[in-house]
Amino acid sequence: MTDPTAALSFGSAAAEYDRFRPRYPEAALRWALDGLPTPARVVDLGAGTGILTRGLSGLGHHVVPVEPDPGMRAQLAVATPGTTALAGSAESVPVPDDAADAVLAGQAYHWFDRNRAHAEAARVLRPGGTFAPIWNVRDEEVGWVAELTRIAHLGYGAGDVTDRYADFGPAFTPVEVGEFAHVTTLTPDELVAMLHTRSYWLTADPDDRARVDGGLTELFATHPDLAGRATVELPYRTVVLRARRC
Repeated sequence: MTDPTAALSFGSAAAEYDRFRPRYPEAALRWALDGLPTPARVVDLGAGTGILTRGLSGLGHHVVPVEPDPGMRAQLAVATPGTTALAGSAESVPVPDDAADAVLAGQAYHWFDRNRAHAEAARVLRPGGTFAPIWNVRDEEVGWVAELTRIAHLGYGAGDVTDRYADFGPAFTPVEVGEFAHVTTLTPDELVAMLHTRSYWLTADPDDRARVDGGLTELFATHPDLAGRATVELPYRTVVLRARRC
């Protein structure tokens, strides 16, 4: 079951979340919405600070962000002028029936009560509309990235996403998978700041936080791919799961 404390932990770090979390590659967003009109009417579930909302708006789509955390909604309003997120959740979407061409969720679907969220997505979508959760997942085939994941308790990888979430239920067609590579460039301090926006660190006790930060300091100082580097290229694989409403 989803831990509600972890799921709603991000608001306390909303500004840092918006600054340091990776964006979504344009190719992934275009693939998610392939076959839909432009502009499409898109609901962004668990919109957070608006990272996905801004990516979709930049492609010309009309986006309605929905977010349960008031701290994240406030940061979305600051970072996304002219856009106001609706207070709501994947399990209770404040949008009329058949109102959307697509329902997307960036870095959020794993927090949902999936059966309830599937029913709400199906209600909100018009027939033939698209439901597409999206994740930026670190590329752990790179040695130091796998070590980073271990130290910071970063959880799932690309394979976990496709294995765990392969079915959206009877209201949707079989899930298609798209995968897209991209890289973000950060200083070591920025990378640590980004990791401080993860739910594990936000909900950890002071001893665990100190252990994580100590492990990161050692990693940056001793790993041959990182030691002495002013910036770090953090590789990601963006995974998109896409299905149509029947």
